[in-house]
Amino acid sequence: MKKLALMCVVVCLLVACFAEEAKDSKAADRVQAAADVLNEIQSAPDQGIPEDVLGSAECVAVVPTMLNGGFILGARFGRGVASCRTTKGWSAPAFFTVEGGSFGLQIGGQAVDLVMLVMNYDGMHKLLSSKFKLGGDASVAAGPVGRHAAADTDWKLRAQILSYSRARGVFAGIALDGAVIKQDKNSTRDFYGHMVSTKAALEGQAEAPQSAYPFLSTLAKWAKEAAAK
Repeated sequence: MKKLALMCVVVCLLVACFAEEAKDSKAADRVQAAADVLNEIQSAPDQGIPEDVLGSAECVAVVPTMLNGGFILGARFGRGVASCRTTKGWSAPAFFTVEGGSFGLQIGGQAVDLVMLVMNYDGMHKLLSSKFKLGGDASVAAGPVGRHAAADTDWKLRAQILSYSRARGVFAGIALDGAVIKQDKNSTRDFYGHMVSTKAALEGQAEAPQSAYPFLSTLAKWAKEAAAK
């Protein structure tokens, strides 16, 4: 009987370990997916985020595969990862969720990749909070598209956050009014092994683990190239 009980305990512990590893993998996979999205968007000829815009962004947030269930009660949900500039480079990643909001007809009934750029201190301050609403707590606007498209726009004056979407290979600026951004606590714990506040991560107070570098190195590469042009 004791042996059976001991075996049950061991099995339960193994299952818990495997489940934890699976969660860690999901968080790390999201970091890699965010890097892939940014690489693919910025590698597209004559498309992507304008150099002036990316070079000026204080923070960059990427949501790989935002699920838009407009055909199911209008539900929209995605999990993403963000990083901000610090005196030592790009910060450790902060995990967040995005829910709801008005995304327009472009992405009705399909999955999309989202990119959000925080353009000033006020927008960054909102991102550092544990929860805020786009278009309410922070102003948001569709970002200009094309390598040099920013030259004739007033994007610096329009919004604290510029947003983009990519669906079926089409990349475009898109407004996200009404979407709610909040910390993804489960993914944060899974990735770091303990709770790290959004503020601590994005202000450079948390050390980035090795699994964060696919996203951080990709972000640093494109931001550096954009700032140099």
